[in-house]
Amino acid sequence: MAVTKQMPKTKVKPATNFSKETYVRWYDMMQLMRKFEEKAGQLYGQQKIKGFCHLYIGQEACVAGAVTALTKDDKWITAYRDHAHPLALGTSPNAVMAELFAKSTGCSKGKGGSMHIFDKSVNFVGGHGIVGGQIPLGAGLAFAEKYNKTGNLCMTYMGDGAVRQGSFHETFNMAMTWKLPVIFVVENNGYAMGTSVSRTSNVTELATLALAYQMPAETVNAMRCEDVHEAVARAAERARAGEGPTFLEFKTYRYKGHSMSDPAKYRTKEELEEYRNQDPIEMVRHTILENKYATEQELEEIDNRIKAQVAECVEFAEKSPYPTADELYKDVYVQEDYPYIQD
Repeated sequence: MAVTKQMPKTKVKPATNFSKETYVRWYDMMQLMRKFEEKAGQLYGQQKIKGFCHLYIGQEACVAGAVTALTKDDKWITAYRDHAHPLALGTSPNAVMAELFAKSTGCSKGKGGSMHIFDKSVNFVGGHGIVGGQIPLGAGLAFAEKYNKTGNLCMTYMGDGAVRQGSFHETFNMAMTWKLPVIFVVENNGYAMGTSVSRTSNVTELATLALAYQMPAETVNAMRCEDVHEAVARAAERARAGEGPTFLEFKTYRYKGHSMSDPAKYRTKEELEEYRNQDPIEMVRHTILENKYATEQELEEIDNRIKAQVAECVEFAEKSPYPTADELYKDVYVQEDYPYIQD
């Protein structure tokens, strides 16, 4: 089965086969993701956010393009680089920032932190800290949708390091056998933590891993919202038609290190600059202005609104209380009166 390959390009002619509303929505979504995470990075440096913090800066199109290709009833699950996904789906920035602060008003009640954002109201079934651990969970979510005949699917994201896990291969086998409505996405930003893909495997075109299971696969330039949307839309059509899963390799790039503690000395300034020249937000901005979908002033108004929104969510998080001690024993079991053994 052939794999469609579409490699990143540094210069792209503005696409016009999407509406003005879609481009403006992409711009709005990605600016919120970017500004939110830039502020999160600053707050981490001030030690107001503690623990782990993995930023998505540079990869925003991986989410924005997919959101416009799917419905609000589809499920989403990802790994621990998970701030952008719920923000794009509609989770309150206040709740996400409060979770980063470990406050009780956070979307996981301050118990999950950066790596474990959840929001059932927007069908975001979490960020997961175990590498590859969310892959079989995504297939399980898709199984439930198929079993209940909802017509919905599950978007299951993973990092490029996760494709080395046994759970990846076991899940692919079962998903194809049962023709589950799931779209598997590997966000291939070139590095599993600080190790390049080429140093961990002889297979560097990750989309080809699906061939062993006869699963349809594509390599997508995920620095472009347009390409992401189109690839996800094709995969969604197959899933809803009962044709089973698709594996999408999103070629993307993170501008920051693996986490806030990573100085990213394993890559060159030239490599980083090459991808900054393909910045997904700037590409969408260029298309909007080129096609007169909005003026510079209108885009500036969006920027100012988002800047104010991020400032508001920081203030909300700072003023929110920490969880009380008794929260330690809540949300552990469904049975509320479970007989704990306490010393």
